Amino acid sequence: MSLSSRTAVAIHALTLLGRRHETSLTSAEIADSLESNPVLVRRILGSLRDADLVRSTEGRGGGWSLARAPREITLYDAFAAVEPGPIISRHPHPPSASCEVGRNIQALLEVEFQDAERAMAERLAATTIAHLLGRVTDIERELGLTNR
Repeated sequence: MSLSSRTAVAIHALTLLGRRHETSLTSAEIADSLESNPVLVRRILGSLRDADLVRSTEGRGGGWSLARAPREITLYDAFAAVEPGPIISRHPHPPSASCEVGRNIQALLEVEFQDAERAMAERLAATTIAHLLGRVTDIERELGLTNR
């Protein structure tokens, strides 16, 4: 199973915007931090804007900023904004009804998958962007890379 990288990109962007809250950042500046393409970043930011997590301003000096305080944005908010559908893929087509496993597996897996998805959602909802900002600051301090 492989999840997309959209959630990681979204959380990275939100954390960067929280860290640099004094100014707006362009999608190119965010893409530089991600070492990614600004077009991809704009798509992710557009989804975050649709979820009211970020806002954008156009024109000179414009860019992206958080729409809420970092303590009010959870990692689950970011995930839900950018990931469509269930976390774990289901059977692409119904398995064989003539097989004892095939006719029962979907119902069995659905319970397991829903429990796993619920656990992941609860874990992501327990962490905010403010938590990540604090951890970034702690790591930078430990490494002697900040004066804060």
